[in-house]
Amino acid sequence: MTQSRPFSEVIERVRRAGLRPTRQRLALARLLFQGGDRHVTAEQLHGEAKSADIPVSLATVYNTLHQFTGAGLLREVVVEPGRSYFDTNIDDHHHFYYEDSGQLQDIPGEEIRLAELPNAPEGTHVDRVDVIIRVRDDG
Repeated sequence: MTQSRPFSEVIERVRRAGLRPTRQRLALARLLFQGGDRHVTAEQLHGEAKSADIPVSLATVYNTLHQFTGAGLLREVVVEPGRSYFDTNIDDHHHFYYEDSGQLQDIPGEEIRLAELPNAPEGTHVDRVDVIIRVRDDG
C-alpha cells in the first residue's frame, strides 16, 4: 500500500505554476490554501507563519506572495495605495470592501454588469476588470 506524501497537493500546485517548491514556499502555500478561498495581507500571513513556528521574514512573505501572484496562484487586490490583499480565488469575481473593518467579500463575476468599456490604448488589451465596491456600516 502506498501512502500519499503529506501536502502533495500543495507541492504539485506550486510545481504546476512553474515555481520551485522550496520549504518556505510550501509552508506559506499550506497556510494560504489549506482552508478554502480567502483574502490575506502580507502582514496577516507573516503573523500566521510566526504562530505556526515557521521561520520566515516579512520580506520573504512579500516576495513569495508576489511570486505566487505572478505565477497565477493568487490575485492581488489593491484597495488603496499601500494596502493590498492577496486572494486565493483566482476565478473572475469582484469585491465588497468594508472600509470600517478592512475586510473583503467576494462578489461573483456574473453579478456585475458593465455596459461598456473604453477602447484599450493602442498596443494593449484589457486583461481583466476589477470592481471594488466600498461599503460602510450603517450607524
